[in-house]
Amino acid sequence: MKINNEAINKIAPNLNHLTDEQKQLIDRIETLTKTRLHDGHSIFTIYGDCGTGKSVVLSQLFFDIQKAAHDPKNPLYETKNYFLVNHPEVLKVYKQIVGTEDNVLKKNFMRPTSFINQMQKHAKKADIVIIDEAHLLLSQPDHYNNFYGENQLEKIIKLSKVVIVVFDMRQVIQTKNYWDQARLDQILKPYYHESYHLTHQFRMTAKPDLVHWVDEFSNGKLLPIPQDADDDYDFRIYADAEAMRKEIVKRNQEVGLSRIVSTTGYPSTLDGGKHYIKESGGFKMPWDQYNYTSTPWAEIPKSIDEVGSIYTCQGFDLNYVGLILGPPIYLDPKDHKIKVDLSKQTNTESIKRRKDIQDPEEFQRMQRQIILNSVNVLMKRGVYGTYIYANDPLLRKALLDNYAKIKH
Repeated sequence: MKINNEAINKIAPNLNHLTDEQKQLIDRIETLTKTRLHDGHSIFTIYGDCGTGKSVVLSQLFFDIQKAAHDPKNPLYETKNYFLVNHPEVLKVYKQIVGTEDNVLKKNFMRPTSFINQMQKHAKKADIVIIDEAHLLLSQPDHYNNFYGENQLEKIIKLSKVVIVVFDMRQVIQTKNYWDQARLDQILKPYYHESYHLTHQFRMTAKPDLVHWVDEFSNGKLLPIPQDADDDYDFRIYADAEAMRKEIVKRNQEVGLSRIVSTTGYPSTLDGGKHYIKESGGFKMPWDQYNYTSTPWAEIPKSIDEVGSIYTCQGFDLNYVGLILGPPIYLDPKDHKIKVDLSKQTNTESIKRRKDIQDPEEFQRMQRQIILNSVNVLMKRGVYGTYIYANDPLLRKALLDNYAKIKH
């Protein structure tokens, strides 16, 4: 099987790769940009789960807008437009598009904080701003990342005429980026606003029942694994992490872009050293290293020898993924539900306390949901296959027992 594994080929503008629904959505948003450009602040929100084609829509949309900005006959002529994403690995891919498309420059692609600070420094405003992965926007100050405002989306709206954002609340993976529908609605309330929901799953070739099983798992429910789970999709449960790793290495040799990933629950510090995940069967692999190159982590050949985290994998396709469900994820024997043990969470930065949420129970619920969100994201990386190993013995046994019941 010959597969083009470069991420740029999956999100680069290409009308031939878009569905009629996606084309109609792009036309609708382009109409809004032209009719609302001089009517105060306007926002268009695209909602969609992992793998529903949000990024390819935004890529084509931005290409179209930039082409229009260079056409003297177009209402968008000479508009100043920007594409923002608060994810360094995803930003690398978008910047690779530069040079493949006319009218699109590197300076058009930025991190949100850089955009805000630059606009404020020069007392300027943008015309149209597109934000991919808007669920990663900061919803509180973050002095470490040079953001001193209260909310990045609110700031960006005030610095722009038209804003197009992509949101998936189930991809919120840190408390400092915490969003829910009520919080978003409150910010959008004063402005003209339209929205659209993308629902078709493009990434995973799995049957809808298996996608639903993943959704429910990340909601804390362990359903029976669907009987058609491995129809046209390579879905497996492992009793041994090392055995899973060996199979992922084989898939990588066959089709490339196959990686081991893990949730939190294992020692990791950004100190330049290697920190290892150790599991059954003699499994021992280091966490991914900070990637200083312009190439996304998954496309670096040596990353087959590392374990990917939510921060390097979010937003990317993998052909096959081997997922380790770490110590915080466990099965409660009393109610048979998937739970989160916050005491075993090792990435404490992701669940750091927020000053604007005083209720301890509400905050713990938020922390647990954020960890389950990371499970949702990681389980939906694999285009052709997903392999799962659970650290918790009870969860591992339940998964294996379930897996044994399906027809192979």
